[in-house]
Amino acid sequence: MSELEVTPDRTALVAIDLMERIVALPTAPHSGPDVLARTVAIADALREAGGTVIWVRVERPGVDEQPPGSGLCPEIKVAESDVVIVKRTWGAFQDTGLDAELRRRGIDTILLTGLVTNFGVESTGRAADDAGFRTVFVEDAMSGLDAHAHEFAVDYVFPKLGPVVSTEGTLGAISCSFAR
Repeated sequence: MSELEVTPDRTALVAIDLMERIVALPTAPHSGPDVLARTVAIADALREAGGTVIWVRVERPGVDEQPPGSGLCPEIKVAESDVVIVKRTWGAFQDTGLDAELRRRGIDTILLTGLVTNFGVESTGRAADDAGFRTVFVEDAMSGLDAHAHEFAVDYVFPKLGPVVSTEGTLGAISCSFAR
């Protein structure tokens, strides 16, 4: 895992699909509830340090009513300064206003977490890299539908796009930013 430096006012946490119905899925190597708890800890620390927190959830296009559990998990306390983005594709950039929101806030670094690693997280990470953002992947604050898919993305895809770090390293980097 890489060392990480964070400049909070230029950093955003982008948390993908932490919705009740998705967090409840069997995931590996990390459980949905563990991914949720780690992401909430990062969100709280980054928000306190002056960073931006963005919660992304998916809605199925072309249906009158979303499936039960389509809202963000109740453990997520969306602050007034947070942004909620609704996506209708795998990634969070297409037709959502996410890029404009990040640029308006002067964000150049994205901390990426959520479910599932090789779908929504990877798609968002690829688009973030294409858009020129420094993209940081928090390995234990994301998980796949199976361990092999998660590990492939973490070991082979993500290092080509940006650093792969742990929640502990991320929280340490955020807390070190206070000392500067």
